[in-house]
Amino acid sequence: MRLGVIDVGSNTVHLLVVDAHQGARPLPAFSHKRELRLSEFTDDAGHIAESGVDALVTFVRECQEIADDQGVEELLPFATSAIREAANGEYVIEQVRTRSGLDIQVLPGEDEARLTFLAVRRWFGWSAGRLLVVDIGGGSLELVTGTDEEPDVAMSLLLGAGRLTRTLHGDPPPSADLKALRKQIRSDIARELRPLTKAGVPDRIIGTSKTIRSLARMCGAAPSGEGPYVRRVLARDDLKAMVPKLSKMTAAQRSSLPGVSESRSAQVLAGAMVIEAVMDLLDIAELELCPWAMREGVILRRLDWLDS
Repeated sequence: MRLGVIDVGSNTVHLLVVDAHQGARPLPAFSHKRELRLSEFTDDAGHIAESGVDALVTFVRECQEIADDQGVEELLPFATSAIREAANGEYVIEQVRTRSGLDIQVLPGEDEARLTFLAVRRWFGWSAGRLLVVDIGGGSLELVTGTDEEPDVAMSLLLGAGRLTRTLHGDPPPSADLKALRKQIRSDIARELRPLTKAGVPDRIIGTSKTIRSLARMCGAAPSGEGPYVRRVLARDDLKAMVPKLSKMTAAQRSSLPGVSESRSAQVLAGAMVIEAVMDLLDIAELELCPWAMREGVILRRLDWLDS
């Protein structure tokens, strides 16, 4: 069957169309996305502005038309941190429902982590043993570990690259502000690590998300054009050398680096600081990259529910 997933994230809203069958690998057929940056429509009180709601509704309608043109049989719409944390999140969902007819499911942070873990497990298989998965988006950081398809520990922390970038001012930000942010990041992560460390030593440590792919690319990993099966890693030593360089660059200068788009150049520094902290605090020498993440997890979970 042909499935469509609409992923409403903090930075991007993405329609992914796949040909999917139970027991088979989902095959991407079409992709359409737009960087709405809902987080930037959010005021200090946590409300998404009407202009942001209008932009979301308009793009959702566009995705529905494209899905029909592509022969999609079922649409699976979901939202993550931007709407989950918004003070008027329920209002936003109701507006989308009323004006487009689409009912977007807002995923709790732990469910987001579990679905990402499922995708990573299916990609690497049972022979990978205990997995530790690190995923960072615009609004949150997910840390997950387990030996099965359902993880033993799944946590979501409010340490997304976009969220933290909005706390910084200046281009580049002052060193004192970066020092304070670094301390905050490491304190917030360290406070939550005990369940992960008690769960057991991982056999493989995996990174997913656009931010981690960008960091790996700027540190020398193969470009996406070489295909999904090329082994890519992000080494802690390489990242440690890169963070001070990023901190001294303007956003425009960062956008010239390999793997960094202009639209994400501002937040790649905060993302790098979070991932460096995770790797330090969990003593991770390198993250192995996985091309599958939460969108694929949503598809795989849906396929599991189909009748044989």
